[in-house]
Amino acid sequence: MTIAERQQKAEQLLRAAGILPVVTVNSLDEARKVSEALLKGGLPAIELTLRTPVAMEALAMLKKELPDIVIGAGTVLTTEQMTQSIAAGADFLVTPGTPPELADALAKADVPVVPGAATPTELLSLMARGFRVCKLFPATAVGGLAMLKGLAGPLSELKICPTGGIGEDTAADYLSQPNVVCIGGSWMVPKNWIEAGQWDKVTESSAKAAAIVRKVRGQ
Repeated sequence: MTIAERQQKAEQLLRAAGILPVVTVNSLDEARKVSEALLKGGLPAIELTLRTPVAMEALAMLKKELPDIVIGAGTVLTTEQMTQSIAAGADFLVTPGTPPELADALAKADVPVVPGAATPTELLSLMARGFRVCKLFPATAVGGLAMLKGLAGPLSELKICPTGGIGEDTAADYLSQPNVVCIGGSWMVPKNWIEAGQWDKVTESSAKAAAIVRKVRGQ
């Protein structure tokens, strides 16, 4: 596939998700149970961050055990992590920021990529490489809704997944923006719920998130 085709696929994946839970786990059991809880609540895709030693193994396990869930490898910081994530079966890749060397490698990756950026200049650099679907991070810290509205005019081709600081109370406002294809957040998978094994709370919060997507999109 060309980068244009892979970007089209990235947009399709994110649009189907609507809300992308940003998940960090410390064990395979946590990975399995939190993913099952999210699916049960109606959220079919996750961004599994590579912030813990078990993350890569968890990614590979989930792809085998839960084929119904779409998994993005998140917090991809290096080309080595990019290669490992693809080998583990990641459906797509997400970065918090994208320096030039990593951007060049991601532009050639065999899977859809959602590269991260925080400024118009960074976004323009990514667009010059063929990216049309990007992550705005940390979204609220760099301007939030005002930033997204400001980008919509000059970067009209760009589809954005804002992540960082978004909660249940602001999710609908972000998702309603015409240049937003998806939003990322961790409010439905807080660390204390995962550590305490409160999977019912994860499912309940996920169901509310899924309902927000349906309401905003008229589904």
